[in-house]
Amino acid sequence: MVKVGIIGATGYAGAELVRILSGHSQAKILWYGSKSYIDQKYAQVYRNMFRIVEDVCRDDSLKELADQVDVIFTATPQGFLAGVLTEEILSRVKVIDFSADYRIKDAAVYEKWYGIQHRSPQFIPEAVYGLCEINRSQITEKTRLVANPGCYTTCSILTAYPLVKEGLIDPDTLIIDAKSGTSGAGRGAKLPNLYCEVNENIKAYGVAGHRHTPEIEEQLGYAAGRPLTLSFTPHLVPMNRGILVTEYASLRRRGDGSLPSWDEIRAVYDAYYKEEKFIRLLGKGECPETKWVEGSNYVDIGFVVDERTGRIVMMGALDNLVKGAAGQAVQNMNLLFGLPEGEGLELVPLFP
Repeated sequence: MVKVGIIGATGYAGAELVRILSGHSQAKILWYGSKSYIDQKYAQVYRNMFRIVEDVCRDDSLKELADQVDVIFTATPQGFLAGVLTEEILSRVKVIDFSADYRIKDAAVYEKWYGIQHRSPQFIPEAVYGLCEINRSQITEKTRLVANPGCYTTCSILTAYPLVKEGLIDPDTLIIDAKSGTSGAGRGAKLPNLYCEVNENIKAYGVAGHRHTPEIEEQLGYAAGRPLTLSFTPHLVPMNRGILVTEYASLRRRGDGSLPSWDEIRAVYDAYYKEEKFIRLLGKGECPETKWVEGSNYVDIGFVVDERTGRIVMMGALDNLVKGAAGQAVQNMNLLFGLPEGEGLELVPLFP
């Protein structure tokens, strides 16, 4: 039985982690960390956990927690883990971090985009970017630190990765249009996220400067074998959960000037994802919808070849709190401890 501690258990992603691990046969939560609700019963914060979780919330002491559990999940804002992580802690416990503190390999890039100083850059080289479908071989029982990717990045990268890797598209032409439900902004009270601000509205934000951009560029750059620059624009839509990305790129033409066919492109996706448990490739003419992945760890991916423009339109959908956060973190935990990767994640999408 894997002993688990959660720092940030009362945020949306932390609460989703509690929900998923409550149904995990090989994991037990021993520590519900929450700076805002210390000594308050967890089920009083989230009433859906009434008579399911009897524990109270505790503080966010990683040093104390490291002696009591096998793995710590840090569902915390940027800068928290980087400010408290030490070699002493990492020598005693595995850490799966939900923030961007160890996702980007260049600390200077992190500091530029996030506007804060990185306080423990010495751990960046060993952190594994926990996108299981791409980096599974690096997530082993010897791994100490996993940088758990977020929702926008997971959906954006997985949707385009095979075609970038195999050179079917020109990655310099890649444009990513992404839309997210409001839970992606977290549980904290923020004026732009109030009901009257969000309801009956859709808006772009972080245009030409969203902080997930360098992370997507870095990971797809590894696939391309060179640095990339791309356009990423997120939008906030008035729904609770879900990410939908629509990506546009120019297809590389053959020597005779023709475009690769739908079947040829699908064969590339199949080569990468056909055996992946949590990636569902849609049929010709089918487009992903957030309602068909809600509450699950699935990513639905589809594409359309636009012969008129010579471009491809790639689409992906996932639940931002599950595959985009907590579910992916549990996937990573399962790999770290040699458990079946899908343990605890057999979640059928909710509908309606």
